[in-house]
Amino acid sequence: MSKVKYYYDPDTLSYRKIEPKKSKRYRNFFFFIVGAALFGLIGLIVLLNTNWLNTPKELSLDREVHNYELQFEILTRKMEQMEQVLANIEDRDNNIYRLYFEANPIPEEQRKAGFGGINRYKSLEGFNNSEIITNATKRLDIIQKQMVIQSKSLDEIAKLAEEKEKLLAAIPAIQPVRNEDLTRMASGYGWRSDPFTKARKMHWGMDFTAPRGVAIYATGDGTVKRADNRSSGYGKHIRIDHGYGYMSLYAHLSKYNVSKGQKVKRGDLIGFVGNTGRSEAPHLHYEVFKDEERINPINFYYGSLTAEEFENMLKFANQENQSLD
Repeated sequence: MSKVKYYYDPDTLSYRKIEPKKSKRYRNFFFFIVGAALFGLIGLIVLLNTNWLNTPKELSLDREVHNYELQFEILTRKMEQMEQVLANIEDRDNNIYRLYFEANPIPEEQRKAGFGGINRYKSLEGFNNSEIITNATKRLDIIQKQMVIQSKSLDEIAKLAEEKEKLLAAIPAIQPVRNEDLTRMASGYGWRSDPFTKARKMHWGMDFTAPRGVAIYATGDGTVKRADNRSSGYGKHIRIDHGYGYMSLYAHLSKYNVSKGQKVKRGDLIGFVGNTGRSEAPHLHYEVFKDEERINPINFYYGSLTAEEFENMLKFANQENQSLD
């Protein structure tokens, strides 16, 4: 209830009641309505931005949104870890594995390339946080593509490793006669005096002097292509095709321990020292071919000789003496 106000009238020497004007009452009422409306609007805004008036369903949705945000944060951290691991693997792949096996490195732009053409992510547009979801999806797609490229690269490296392992096993890399069975290293690769004509001619292999019947071993993995005496001067001899352009020849044998078409491993017993064919004394004449060209066998004994043994062999092999065949 509003207070009653009075004023002093000097003419009548009395107090008179102040009657408020209607316009003022209307103005006060208007300000009251406006003030109440503003207060109500502010109150409504405050309430809408707090959880005071949220329904149980809204509260449940808020919790679900919060959970999704947490899961998205965990996913982002996992993607960062995956990218770090992939970067490490890619670095080793390019700078160690592919370098070792003489394969071209995979360009960085190829590993991390995106996806061109049509918009693959159009279905993700038009939602709240669409940009974040789209970027995360693109990131996952690129990681997946990197993993596919890396998987194919490792498959290629595995194949190259297998081929290199086969190559290393195939190269004729050991001495065909054991040192303890040798009488001496009779003659090496190069120009030598012919034992029959005494003329100087090219000797295309190495002669290992040993008693008749001493074991002869395959110097690398391969397939026996010949085991016969139908080649002039060689007598009973064996030829092994090692693949990769390599072939080894063992001549003047007394007998065979393998037959044509048989597969052998490095170190397998293939025959025995003899004196058949054009030979002056029991010995093994040994040759190595690469791409059908004769090469010096002394370069292929790294698999069975020590440095000292190889040095001694090199000294004897370089002497221009008389060959035994």
